[in-house]
Amino acid sequence: MPRLLNLPQLIIAVLLYFVLFFGIGFILNMLLRSTWVMAVIYPLVVLFIVSEAGFFSYFTSPGNSFSVLGNSLASLTFVDIFILSAGMVGAVLAGIAIRMLRVRGYQMF
Repeated sequence: MPRLLNLPQLIIAVLLYFVLFFGIGFILNMLLRSTWVMAVIYPLVVLFIVSEAGFFSYFTSPGNSFSVLGNSLASLTFVDIFILSAGMVGAVLAGIAIRMLRVRGYQMF
């Protein structure tokens, strides 16, 4: 039976994912001197968050692992997708922020 998420929990989860992945994306983009690192890596992060299979099982038993991943993705609810989308928005905005800082002359970024 799926657990219901009330409105305050949803708001906190969305803000948490947004801020978390904005921060991680900003730091990665700054350290690696790239703009879209986290926006490219984020879909892989989502697959590992959603999937119940371990990392090495994709190499040892790929058929079963990808089947489990497909079932996990198919069972996502709208709330799950909304929360994970907030993380993607945070990662993309981190890239935009880095680009804006570079355009304005901040060499560190």
